[in-house]
Amino acid sequence: MSNSSSTNEFLLLAFVDTQELQLLHFSLFLGIYLAALLGNGLIITAVACDHRLHTPMYFFLLNLSVLDLGTISTTVPKSMANSLWDTRAISYSGCAAQVFFFLFLISAEFYLLTVMAYDRYVAICRPLHYGTLMGTRACAKMTAAAWASGFLHAVLHTGNTFSIPLCQGNRVDQFFCEIPQILKLSCSDSYLREVGLIVVSGCLSFGCFIFIVLSYVQIFTAVLRIPSEQGRHKAFSMCLPHLAVVCLFVTTGLFAYLRPASISSPALNLVVAVLYAVVPPAMNPVIYSMRNKELKEALKKLVQLLLVQQQ
Repeated sequence: MSNSSSTNEFLLLAFVDTQELQLLHFSLFLGIYLAALLGNGLIITAVACDHRLHTPMYFFLLNLSVLDLGTISTTVPKSMANSLWDTRAISYSGCAAQVFFFLFLISAEFYLLTVMAYDRYVAICRPLHYGTLMGTRACAKMTAAAWASGFLHAVLHTGNTFSIPLCQGNRVDQFFCEIPQILKLSCSDSYLREVGLIVVSGCLSFGCFIFIVLSYVQIFTAVLRIPSEQGRHKAFSMCLPHLAVVCLFVTTGLFAYLRPASISSPALNLVVAVLYAVVPPAMNPVIYSMRNKELKEALKKLVQLLLVQQQ
């Protein structure tokens, strides 16, 4: 094939070969997907319906849950369908759509996590100015900026990647369409333009990561100065879930894209991709609800209400 226009479909990497194991893979992914839908759906409903949770922190958490639902819905259903129907194919347009939505949602999530770090910093280090700095309009603008930045990021990378001529076959060594794997199919040095764009995006992401780190350095410094143990415990309860989500997001992403080529293999690529694309959306609701008393109470009331309505 001489260029990308002659590629009608791509072949994704299969988890397993036998039908029995394919059904096991389908069942496992179905369980994870349903858990993510349930957890994030409950958080979205609880935050939307409980007026006590109409604060900046929970507004950002609601958006995070929406992004997590979108992220896992972009990759997992197609993988489940391929296992169920014993196929590996994804259309050219389907692959492009998967790349676009995955980049859009995952990028917006990282920018939103940066905004959430700023929210925690203002709440703990500048509490007297919290109402001014984190007003309704300011929160809406920061959230919109995170979504818009993710959208722009996805448009640039998707358009650039799928304008590159492909002449190395159509086998994608991943269970979903991913830019690094697609670039392996490109001709000669035509992929260098996209690599340059990835480097720029990496620098921007590194800047966000440094901002998060510096924010938490100041947060922990301020928390350790709180005289009462109860005050310190409350402050840590506010920050630790967000920090845990950031660590899970960053560590899995870094290992996926920056690990040495010498330890790369198709099986390891699959495992790593599951860790950064599938596990975080399912785990984030658990992480946020474990140490958050207000959220746990709201979720408990919501579940009780749903059970009463079913009776």
